[in-house]
Amino acid sequence: MTPSTGLRIGITIGLHHEAETLWNNGIKQNAVFLAEALKHCPSVASVVLVNTTATAITPALPWDQTRWPTVTFEAAKDNVDVLIELGGQIDGAQTDYLKQRGARLVSYCCGFEYVHAMESMLFNKPLWGQNLYVNQRYDDIWMVPQVANISQPFFEVLRRTEARPVPFVWSPVFLDERSRTLPDAGVYQPRSGPRRLSVMEPNINVVKFCLYPILLAELSYRARPDAIALLQVTNSERMAKENMEFIMLMNQLDLVRQHKAVFLGRHETPVFLAQNTDIVVSHQWENPLNYFYLETCWQGYPLVHNAHLCADLGYYYRGNDVAAGSARVLEAIDTHDAEATAYRERQRGLIDRYLPGNAAATEVYNQLLLGLMQRPAR
Repeated sequence: MTPSTGLRIGITIGLHHEAETLWNNGIKQNAVFLAEALKHCPSVASVVLVNTTATAITPALPWDQTRWPTVTFEAAKDNVDVLIELGGQIDGAQTDYLKQRGARLVSYCCGFEYVHAMESMLFNKPLWGQNLYVNQRYDDIWMVPQVANISQPFFEVLRRTEARPVPFVWSPVFLDERSRTLPDAGVYQPRSGPRRLSVMEPNINVVKFCLYPILLAELSYRARPDAIALLQVTNSERMAKENMEFIMLMNQLDLVRQHKAVFLGRHETPVFLAQNTDIVVSHQWENPLNYFYLETCWQGYPLVHNAHLCADLGYYYRGNDVAAGSARVLEAIDTHDAEATAYRERQRGLIDRYLPGNAAATEVYNQLLLGLMQRPAR
């Protein structure tokens, strides 16, 4: 890099389908948002997305390839100064090639890898197949702040270098695109009558599981049954049909006994919010910041949650205190509609700190890149 040219950055993705949806997990969105954020750094000349799988790159991809160019590793390997491994892993030979060129390699950690590994080993859930490759030649490890508490030592010991927290980045660009054709662009609209509560935890591991939000909703229903029309639990249909422990536990609840709860499959967040939801009820364990919270609050929906890293958003309750969370649900029922527009504007103002181009976040990323290039390559 020279001051006149700037850094050429690549960010990996791992495509599995030519027209892969953006809403099945956050990893591809994360890569695009990081690309958009890094483009604001004074030290950066260009950013490309680098696909590490054999899936062809076609116009069917769900993002603008003029705005976010997407190339193969072969096309990128001689044209990047920094490769940020985020959504797709490179192998030892590819690592060697980049190192021989003098390029830097960064591991960008945005998943709860310690939890995934722990559950894989405890419950015999294959995670890595037959070939685990842990790259130990990273020049830096960047991790989003919400994974640091539980996964930082896991990253550092196995990858043999220091891990640094970096700013969490999000943009409404895909949310706005998906919501454009929805009524009122998917923005929350006040309505009269009993409220529809929605729980949309993924239910794929312990960090975002639906049980505490269901219990929170149950307390709310016991307190004010006439104020709650329905509890909807997405990503739970399989458990509700096949898991006897889940079925027996749910049958203890008034919401279920009085036919006020439904257990559904997977739904796209923007559509389900716009068509089915008045209040979102959430709970996390070691996942105190994620895109779902920002999507919900950006659109003005009351979000009842316990995520301490964004406690100023939505309707916050602490820890596992579902009684306090229930009180926030009732507060939202009674007061939210009267200030719905002001609430949405306030949420969007608070979310500015996560947007690409935020001055503080841009400065952090710029200094990380400068420091990376000033240190000797590993």
